Amino acid sequence: MTHSVAVPIIAAHTPFYANPGDAGADLVSTEAVRLEPGERALIGTGVRIALPEGYAAFVVPRSGLAAKHGITVVNSPGTVDAGYRGEIKVSLLNTDSKDAYDVAVGDRIAQLIVMPVIQAHFEPVDELPDSVRGEGGFGSTGYTQGKSE
Repeated sequence: MTHSVAVPIIAAHTPFYANPGDAGADLVSTEAVRLEPGERALIGTGVRIALPEGYAAFVVPRSGLAAKHGITVVNSPGTVDAGYRGEIKVSLLNTDSKDAYDVAVGDRIAQLIVMPVIQAHFEPVDELPDSVRGEGGFGSTGYTQGKSE
């Protein structure tokens, strides 16, 4: 079952879900931009929203753009806080080392995921409780090249 929340919006092109039950609503570009290899640009969507308190929106890459053209969102996920009322812009990066990528007005450039959030109450302590993982960080659970685990 899909849950929903009302989000007031001002937009020439309202974000839309491509399929029922999708998590991300597509955001489209309001400007034409050419991204040369390795280049990034901040691209407008014309979308302004008023999220309810207790919610945040996250701007994430579109998987097809990433897989086919190497286009990603630089600060993924980009966080839109409930109190923000400005235009949602997308910082796109062309990771392709050879080919430029042209963004046209109306192109789907990213997805917006709206989620409930919990605000933490940080409690300073002198020591943290033990856990099975402990201080193991990057790669601590193992890595075998060429084999899927």
